[in-house]
Amino acid sequence: MTEGALSHLRVLDLSRVLAGPWAGQTLADLGADVIKVERPGSGDDTRGWGPPYLKDRDGEDTREAAYYLAANRGKRSVTIDITRPEGQALVRELAAESDILIENYKVGALARYGLGYEDIRKLNSRLIYCSITGFGQNGPLAEIPGYDFIIQAMGGMMSITGERDELPGGGPQKLGIAFADLMTGMYATVAILAALAHRDVSGTGQYIDMALLDVQVASMSNMNLNYLTSGRVPGRHGNAHANIVPYQVFPAQDLPFVVAAGNDGQFAKLAAVVGRPELAVDPRFATNAGRVRHREELIPLLEALFRERPAQHWIDALGAAGVPSGPINDIAQALDHPQVRHRGMRIELPHPQAGTVPLVASPFKLSTTPVRYDRPPPLLGEHTREILANRLGRTSAEIEALHARGVI
Repeated sequence: MTEGALSHLRVLDLSRVLAGPWAGQTLADLGADVIKVERPGSGDDTRGWGPPYLKDRDGEDTREAAYYLAANRGKRSVTIDITRPEGQALVRELAAESDILIENYKVGALARYGLGYEDIRKLNSRLIYCSITGFGQNGPLAEIPGYDFIIQAMGGMMSITGERDELPGGGPQKLGIAFADLMTGMYATVAILAALAHRDVSGTGQYIDMALLDVQVASMSNMNLNYLTSGRVPGRHGNAHANIVPYQVFPAQDLPFVVAAGNDGQFAKLAAVVGRPELAVDPRFATNAGRVRHREELIPLLEALFRERPAQHWIDALGAAGVPSGPINDIAQALDHPQVRHRGMRIELPHPQAGTVPLVASPFKLSTTPVRYDRPPPLLGEHTREILANRLGRTSAEIEALHARGVI
């Protein structure tokens, strides 16, 4: 089997919950050897973030929460108490022969254990050391822990998400996923790969300071520029688009569905499909700029027309005309969609307790170094003895002694 693109790299993942583990899992999907260091006895916080939990072969709950399973495949789990000097020494040994270290402790926490960047780079000048925090390593909020929900609120996401205040259900909303965490995990992965590319040229590693708030602010993208170029603070548009009309949910006779007419040509085709071709030449609606300015006039007209037929009728008719539209699937429907299945986005891996564990695949499709799925999310401490023996050269007696003292 072809090796992964990053199969030559070793990653030490000291992170927990989501942003850091998501980066670690992404690197593992690409072939990196990822060792996840966890607290003895409890491990990653998300192991307990259930229900739901993975079921064992008898249908009983395991200790593996679905949340944990989502972000930790491809890794090996080692339990080490880093508050103990012996545990710190083990982590330093692992870091000394790693290419990448990912951590999301509070600012300065690992330095107190002799595991900060300045400590580790003395042992390994080629190491890429990536720290992930809520607010970054400096600034007035650097010492404060950051959580995705708080970051979505502070970084502007909730101010543009949700229905308008004057409408039923109006008010700010968070996204249904931990957007800031996931995006930070992906940005961290990109930064790590950039640092590796630089190391190929320079021969030296570097420090990466990733902050959830920075990522959330950057991810506001066109909304940031809407404000910076106009001086007007963007508001909430519910399921509509701030800059494109019609680009939103519409109620049909039976179910709501989505229309995304992204240009004037598509709008003309939409107008023809709904039997009102004159809308496309109406001075108010002929251009997207006009439709944005006159959305309060256009949208009620379209809503009334779409209510005359079932959603699937409109999806089929608009699709045939080349106008993007689609159903609003729940997660079960999305994962069962023929296109999603064809793309291989549902996978199962062998699991020591459950027999198999269902997972969602990586979206990476690389022609020469395809993603490999060699390991399910590990059990807590599943690989401790293996790593200490094979990677660090500890004897069975030494490992038993460390276990007896509670270091591992």
